Amino acid sequence: MKHISILASGAGTNAENIIRHFSNDNNAKVTLVLSNKPQAKVLERAAALGVDSFFFDRSQFYETGEVQMMLQRKHTDMLVLAGFLWLVPGQLIETFRGRIINIHPALLPRFGGKGMYGDRVHRAVLDAGSTESGITIHYVNEHYDSGDIIFQARCPVLPGDDVQSLAARIHALEYEHYPAVISRLIDGI
Repeated sequence: MKHISILASGAGTNAENIIRHFSNDNNAKVTLVLSNKPQAKVLERAAALGVDSFFFDRSQFYETGEVQMMLQRKHTDMLVLAGFLWLVPGQLIETFRGRIINIHPALLPRFGGKGMYGDRVHRAVLDAGSTESGITIHYVNEHYDSGDIIFQARCPVLPGDDVQSLAARIHALEYEHYPAVISRLIDGI
């Protein structure tokens, strides 16, 4: 059995979707959800689904190595970012090189980088007059949104779209594709 751990900062809808996807899988399970926000809804979602979930602070992530120790105690095979907003420290990237992935709500390399997340990304896509957007699943490296691209899915930007309508189509792509890509990757580990 392969073990998946998730880092998340917010509501946790992608994390919940991933947990549910793997709940009846005989090859892999989500066994840990960690968040850098103590009131993040993702912690409640994970606990309600029977997955261990914990809050961690900046020191535990960047200085003491406690997050890495927690991941190792859970025998983490793959580390999945789902709406996680901090830059991942180099030691964690080295430990999980080729086994740490992220999803971005746009077609990288456009509309990525520090501060580009959630509605900010959709607003930038609309302000640029783009005719399409989508999702990018990529490996995590030492820089925001610049790791090798694993998968992209596209959707049109429609006349009259606003941030909410575009976000709804992007979320649908995330829910459809992220668990499937994780499944394919973890089968190769």
